[in-house]
Amino acid sequence: MSIKRTKQRSFGSRGKDSEEPGFGSPKPAEPVKTWAELIEGRPEESFVPYAMASTFPKGALIVHAKFGKGVVIGVEPSRIEVLFEEGAKKLGHGQPQS
Repeated sequence: MSIKRTKQRSFGSRGKDSEEPGFGSPKPAEPVKTWAELIEGRPEESFVPYAMASTFPKGALIVHAKFGKGVVIGVEPSRIEVLFEEGAKKLGHGQPQS
């Protein structure tokens, strides 16, 4: 016995080929800046020493004992992502000391 299956209908690629952004289109990504661009022109006094017990907002300037100067580029509840000259690192923050 043979079962006839209907072909799934495709309604085209609405919005995919058009140049106009449609509903649900992702917003354009902001250009990624390099470490040098982010710290350029920042005075030494604006860099605060990194401490795991401290909290840091996005854009904060820190100095780490091992990695040097960095800029906070991402914030999670217990971790931050910091861009250093050698690359991005995830560090803990805002955790109470025992």
